[in-house]
Amino acid sequence: MIRVFVAISLPPQIKDRLTRLCTGLPGARWLPPENMHLTLRFLGEISETDMDTVQSSLRLIEVSSFSLVLDGIGTFGQGHRTRAIWVGVETSPDLRHLQSKIETSLVRAGLPPERRKFTPHITLARFRNAIPHRITQFVEANALFRAGPFPVERFAMFRSQLGKGGSVHNHLASYDLALITRRERPG
Repeated sequence: MIRVFVAISLPPQIKDRLTRLCTGLPGARWLPPENMHLTLRFLGEISETDMDTVQSSLRLIEVSSFSLVLDGIGTFGQGHRTRAIWVGVETSPDLRHLQSKIETSLVRAGLPPERRKFTPHITLARFRNAIPHRITQFVEANALFRAGPFPVERFAMFRSQLGKGGSVHNHLASYDLALITRRERPG
């Protein structure tokens, strides 16, 4: 069994901007830049056979390239129950379209549908024992964070291996988007 997810990799200049945010918060387990990504779908543990089917299905997705802008900072959980800090993504119909195509493709490949609502974000840090007032200060100090736009020309599948120091992500496959801008699309 392989633990996998589908995501958009971030360009180096965006990871650099995000990495500069990752400081000054006691108890935070900051993600290393190589693990920063925008998850489109977490698949969980799948077999080698299912992996082949999933990869074949993802190769058939036809979506045009687009741009994204990162916008704002938020948390999952509140107070002592804060689990993560994340950077948000400006509303993007193109991103939602890509995520919907991926979801449909994976369900057709035999995976169960995702039950959670798609909330586009890039996780910066995780917490075990959050210090609520420090998290609030961090979010308020960085609330106006923006980065981009940056082009999205492909998405990828990654393997996630859990370890004592956190997850290690390994690139498994890339899927190119059509290099057609909105002005070039027919209709």
